[in-house]
Parts: sequence; C-alpha cells; structure tokens
Amino acid sequence: MVDQFLEYVEKHQNDFIERLRKAVAIPSVSSDPNRRQDVFRMSEFLIDELKALDAINVETRDPGQQDFHGTPLPLPPIVLATVGNDPAKKTILVYGHYDVQPALMEDGWDTDPFTLVEDEQHRLLGRGSSDDKGPVLGWINVVEAHKSLGLEMPVNLKFCLEGMEESGSEGLEPIIHEEADKYFKDVDSVCISDNYWLGTTKPCLTYGLRGVSYFHLTVQGPARDLHSGVFGGTVHEPMTDLFALMSKLVTPDGKILVPGIYDQVRPLTDTEEKTYDNLAFEMHELHDAVGSAINIHDSVRHVLQHRWRHPSLSLHGVEGAFYNPGDKTVVPARVVGKFSIRTVPDMELDKVTELVTKYVNDEFKKLNSKNTMKIVCSHAGNHWLASPEHWSYVAAAKAVERVYKVKPDLTREGGSIPITLTFQDALKRNVLLLPMGRGDDGAHSINEKLDRSNYVEGTKLLGTYLYEIAAAKPE
Repeated sequence: MVDQFLEYVEKHQNDFIERLRKAVAIPSVSSDPNRRQDVFRMSEFLIDELKALDAINVETRDPGQQDFHGTPLPLPPIVLATVGNDPAKKTILVYGHYDVQPALMEDGWDTDPFTLVEDEQHRLLGRGSSDDKGPVLGWINVVEAHKSLGLEMPVNLKFCLEGMEESGSEGLEPIIHEEADKYFKDVDSVCISDNYWLGTTKPCLTYGLRGVSYFHLTVQGPARDLHSGVFGGTVHEPMTDLFALMSKLVTPDGKILVPGIYDQVRPLTDTEEKTYDNLAFEMHELHDAVGSAINIHDSVRHVLQHRWRHPSLSLHGVEGAFYNPGDKTVVPARVVGKFSIRTVPDMELDKVTELVTKYVNDEFKKLNSKNTMKIVCSHAGNHWLASPEHWSYVAAAKAVERVYKVKPDLTREGGSIPITLTFQDALKRNVLLLPMGRGDDGAHSINEKLDRSNYVEGTKLLGTYLYEIAAAKPE
C-alpha cells in the first residue's frame, strides 16, 4: 500500500502543484484588515477541498472578533475535519494555518507574490507556498491519493486549520481547550508541518521552538504632526525619544541589554552540547538564506546555539513615521516602535514583560523628556520542548529513511509556533514537528518558495509517516 501511495504522488505531482497554485492565488493576509475577506475565502477553499475528499464532520468553530486598533474585525474560522473514525486505529491530529504574511511587489519580489511561478530551478515561488499552504495541502494530497486508489487510511486523521497564525493565533487557544475532551478527545499524537529543514540538503525532525514576546513602545508628544522648520529645536520630538530608547535594547552583535534577561536562561549542559555535533548545516547555507555574509558568529555550532537555545531581541519597525519616497520635513506627533524577544527555556513570559517594562521606563526617565511613553506586550507565546524519543518521532524518523534514504537530523528551531505548547498542554499529547520546506525557503521574506521536490517528496513523507505511526507501539 505504501508503494502504491508513493507511485500515485509521483504521477500526480502536477495536479498537486495546481492545487497549490489556486491556494497561493488567495491573498489571505491576516494582519491586513482589507484582506480579511480573503482569509475567509481561503477557509472556504479548504472546506471545499476536504468535502470533495469525503472527509466527515467538516466543521468550523467561530473564534469571535478581533479588536484591530479600535475596530472590531471578525476572526476567520477554525476549520475542523475528520478522515476516518475507526476506533481500532490511532488518531493523528494535523495542525496548519491558511493565513500568510503580507507581500507586495514593491517589497522586492521578482514575481507577483500571489501567482505561483515555477522557475528554472523548479522552485515554486509565491507567498504561502512554504508557510504554510504547501504543507497543509500536502496532507490533503495524502487523503486524495488514498481516496483515488481506493485505499483505507492507515490512521484516523483530524484536521485543525486556523487563519490567524501569522497574527498570534488569536482566538484558537480557548477553542483547543474547549474541544480537548470533545473533538480532540481521541487524538493519540499531534503533527505540525509549519517549520523547515535546518539547511537545504537533509530532512530533520524538530523537537523544540523558541517563544516570542512582542512589544509596542509608544511615544506621544504634540497634538498633531509639526513642521520641523517652525518647531525643530523647540520641542521634545517623539521620534528622537523613540530612537534613543530603541538603541538601548540590543547591541549590534545581538546582546540584549535588558538587565536580568539572561538570568532565566537554562544553562548549556555537556549532553546538550553534544547534540550540535555533525548536524547537516554549513555556514554558506546561512549566507545563502540571508543573501549576504553578515553572520555575527563564526562557527556553525555558535550560530545554531544562538538560533535555538539563546534568547534574541529584534527591532521590527516604526509606526507613525514618514517612510514614502521623497523628502518630507515632518515631526511625527506619535510614533510606535515595535520589537520582539525570542524566549527559551527557562524564561517566564510574565517575568520577561516585567523586566522589559521596568527597563524601558527607567531609560525614558533618564531622557528628561516632556513627551509621554508607554510600553505594552501585545502578545506572548511560550517556548516549547518535546522528547525526540517518543514513538511518534521514532515513526517519523523511519518515514524519513524510507522516503529520503537518510536519517534525519534532530533539531530545535529559532522560530515560534506558540500553539504547539497549547496542544501539548491541553491534549496531554506529544507534538511532532515534521517539516516539508528547506531552510532557504524565505518564509516571511521576499520570493518565498517551496522546491517542487520538497512539495512532492514532502507529501510522500507525510503519508509514509502515517503508515509508520500506525505500526508503532506506544510505550
């Protein structure tokens, strides 16, 4: 049956790419209120796909509304669907998201971000191709293959697909807790394919993620924007205060300047140190992914440790400032600086917020400014760790060996999927991260891509994993 499945995927890869093409064409940008209806449209696309494959109990849950800067916006639905309900089989919960990051041609894209294009290197370019529409459709491809072949699925499959992951998964967490002993009650393990290989040549299984705390730092001054020729040098300017504060958060070599942040970080043990031996990653892969040799650390080991197990602070942008082409001599009345801290074991989210808030307030007082300042943590998701020795990971490793003929690397990751921890805590089940894309896919960046081979072989891997987990013996 596995061989039949693998052969079907190989023969029908163009059909699967066409499915991905239709999904990428829907600009489901969750952070843009003008695209909210497109996010709903993407949910309807997935519902139609699942119903066409005879999934049972295709349902939605309404997460309610979002307060978007004072304007209520409806949150896109949580899509739930079941494939198979045999009590003699294991039940695997598949999580994914159907929203995407913003993308505009003027950002620097080589092609229309919402038109899937396959280039000469057989890369499938388009926003969401790798994050996370390709992987979500990979699971749907698996179901289609079995239906078309007349084969029973080796396990029962449950889908949980959301449309707000790129905006903090707003509304999903309470639904997971509400459905823990209802829709999700028979789940044996959870699988998420919303991350990436460590490099570009070898699959991996991911058992850890950093958390993320996102902050908005607002400085308010005059009642309205001012003319710098009339008022420059006579008033405290909000932008000047903001830049002074932002410059005190992190050094150019990545050191976080907030006192006490590093006190919470779990010390590196000899056992953990050995996990960085012989990983399939080379420095040029970092350079290729970044597009430049601007690495802070000179060794692969230190690069990965600072990506996986050390916290980082990144500055993301300034709201309220003039940014269009040309010159404009305006003094903004109100500016908002945005930054985030990626957290690691054993950092506590409330403590991080407390330390950041105190430090920024103390630094603002030193400016002796007559402007007002406030800092808030807009959302915070915790770090996550699982055991790579769990039977689900063992099954996934066997599937990688069958499809790719190589043992996978066991990795952690610098990115954050806060809902991973929610599934683990609410369902009391192991969560596996089984990536489809490569480390150079450029998720959240321009020219996001998913290699054709990763989409096709990744679909094979997801299906093969289900066969391996069906045969696994839980301890």
